[in-house]
Order: sequence, then structure tokens, then C-alpha cells
Amino acid sequence: MSKESSVKSSEFSLASVPAFWPVAMAAALAEEGAELYARNIKFIEEEIKIHDELRPRLATSNQVRLDLRTMVLRDYGKPGGIPTLVDAPHAGHTSMIADYHNGQSLVETLLANGINHVALTDWKSATEDMKDLEIDNYLAELIVAIDDLGGRVNLIGLCQGGWVSAMIAARFPGKVNSLVLAGAPIDTDAGNGPIKRMVHESPISFYEELVELGGGLMKGKFMLQGWKNMHPEQHYIQDHIDLYDHINDPTYLAKEETFESWYENPIDLPGRWYLQVIKQLFKENRLAKGEFVALGRKLNLRDITCPAYLLAGASDDITTPEQVLDAAKYLGTPRDRIVQKTVPGGHIGLFMGARTLKEHWPSIAQWITDQ
Repeated sequence: MSKESSVKSSEFSLASVPAFWPVAMAAALAEEGAELYARNIKFIEEEIKIHDELRPRLATSNQVRLDLRTMVLRDYGKPGGIPTLVDAPHAGHTSMIADYHNGQSLVETLLANGINHVALTDWKSATEDMKDLEIDNYLAELIVAIDDLGGRVNLIGLCQGGWVSAMIAARFPGKVNSLVLAGAPIDTDAGNGPIKRMVHESPISFYEELVELGGGLMKGKFMLQGWKNMHPEQHYIQDHIDLYDHINDPTYLAKEETFESWYENPIDLPGRWYLQVIKQLFKENRLAKGEFVALGRKLNLRDITCPAYLLAGASDDITTPEQVLDAAKYLGTPRDRIVQKTVPGGHIGLFMGARTLKEHWPSIAQWITDQ
């Protein structure tokens, strides 16, 4: 008889004698306690990894085309035809949202569906010497990027990158062959989402104080806290419960680590830029009203005449569908050359949701190549 069999036999013999039941029960509890201890330690280690150690990383092979003060312009695919420039959001999170994960990447989807040359604005986190940069500084460097790509692009603007793209198309119509605005707040007075309510209900002094706390920067950690507070139960309770429940599931952990490497690592923004955005775009809606001045000239969205594709998320509570789709009222593009599309899902899903990337972006890529 093996040693292991002998031990199990002894344990069974002890358990069969009532006087030794407490001993057997204590042994079982000790074993369970050890497993629970190990689980708890693993959970704590994973929490530390997610919140302190992971860093965002682009999924698809690329080359640095330009290294500017505000961004790195990244090149994907191969030159040929009119390039497609993806203007990623510059609103607190990194450009990883556009090149999220192998098999779940907007850049990868575009390349796989007929677009041979894609470029991406990989926005840098603002440093102290960038605190006084304005919207004009970012527009100017985007023009540098477009000119370096040949002077004319198909422009895809994601979220905040959408109103920047609309500004470029209005200020320099000849540089934009086609325009895709996805989850982009163009008419910020439209709808009744939480962002609109928060901006209008909070005095500008509130945002000025946040910038002052950041030493002239709008710190990414402040914005992250604000986003989490929009859904506090999910972020402060449920996320931790879900992680604990799946702590021994490597597939779940891999997905969670990929997402959190992006979500938990926000970038800082120039304070002057941020306050311009809050006041002039979200409080006063100057872009839609034709009152915003960019690079020395008042912008009129009627000057945008290229084909336009407006993409909204049905349950988007960051940029409500109305804020995106109402852009059709202001553009100079003929109505028969404007596509308005609402798809299932929320804000982030528009850019990196597996379902949206599979079911909707291939047709958008085809639409771009047809222009």
C-alpha cells in the first residue's frame, strides 16, 4: 500500500470513530483556510497589478512617423492612395482605445477591410511645461500630421477626436476627403446625458479649482475619479466582486488586465486646453453655433462639404446619440452624402467593442474606400 493510500485510510478510520470527528473537521477547515488564504493573496496581488503596475500598449505593429510635442503619429499598413487618419480621443485616456487588442482593434479592422494605410494620433500625457497649450496648438500639430501624410486624408474622429476632426474639416476643407464622426459631441446642447447636465450644473470655478489642484494641468486621476463616480456601484463594489469571483480564471484575468491597463492609466491634459473645452464647447456650444475661433478664423460647419458618416451608440451616456447625429443639421455636406447610424451599445463599445467592430466597422471601411 502506498504512503498516500495509507494516510487516506487512516483519515477514513479516524472519521469513522465519533470521538475523532472534531479532529477530522478541524483538519478540513485548516485545508479550506489555506485555500482561502491563497485566494485572498492572489486577489490582492491582482488588484495591485491592475491599479499600479499595468501600462497601456498598442496591439498592432506600427512605425513612428512623427514625434511631435503633443502626440506621436503612428503608421500602420503600407502607403498607397489617400491615407486614413484615426484621431483618437484626447480626453483623459490613451489612444490604445483605437488599437486595443489583437482581434479587437479598430485599426486592425480597418486594415482587414480594404484600407491599406492607417495612421493614428497617439496623444501624449501633458507635462508641466504644456499646461498653457490651447486647442489651437493641437489643431496645428494635427495639420502637420495631415500634411506629412500627403495633405489629404480620410479622417475618423473618435469622441473628442471627432470635434477636433470637424474643426479641421471646417477650417481646411481641402484636406479632408471623407469624415467619420463616432461618438463625437458636435452639438453639445442636444440630448440630456449626464455629461451635459454635469457641465451645465457645475460653475466654471469648479473646473478651474481642479486645474489649480493639478498645478495647471487637468490630472487624469481627477477625471478617472469623475468617470467612476458616474457609476459608483459598478466601479467601487461590483468590479472587485467580479474579480474575486474569477480570480482563478486565466481567461477572465487576461481580458480584465487588458482593459484595466487602458482604463486605469489616464493621461493629464493642459489646463488651459481643458478649460477652453469646458467653457467654449460644452457650456457655450460655440462649434455648433458657428462661434468658435480656430487658428485665427471663426469656424462654420457649413464649410464641411465632404461625405460624412455619423456613428452613435444607442445607450451611450458619455456622448448621447443626439449630440452626434444632430451634426447633420450643421454640415454643408448634401444630405444624400451623410450617413447617420445608431448601433447597440455604449460609448467605449463604439471604438473597441467586439460586436461593433465585427458587425459595423467593416461597412464603414468600405464606405471610406468608396469615397
